Amino acid sequence: MILVNTDYITGKELEMLGMVRGSTIQSKNIGKDITQSFKTLVGGELKAYTQMMNEARALATKRMVEEAEQMGADAVVNIRYASAAVMQGAAEVIAYGTAVKFIEK
Repeated sequence: MILVNTDYITGKELEMLGMVRGSTIQSKNIGKDITQSFKTLVGGELKAYTQMMNEARALATKRMVEEAEQMGADAVVNIRYASAAVMQGAAEVIAYGTAVKFIEK
């Protein structure tokens, strides 16, 4: 499966199959949440939240790819990510794009 953030793939003619998406809501346990709140006092990277968001993006991408595969897609183009806080310490991440099939010449 080819994944790109452009609306084309060089050298390929594409048939659009439709929009695909994957999402997840992730949170850290209360212990991590408390230790990260102390980190905001001194500044610096909140590594537990960085890890949480990386895991969330990977899971959202995996779910998007699974949806594209169910449609018979060869690739997903124009991929975008969005995130939003759902509550303190929890965030939703969504990955979305257009599933496409290669047209054989």
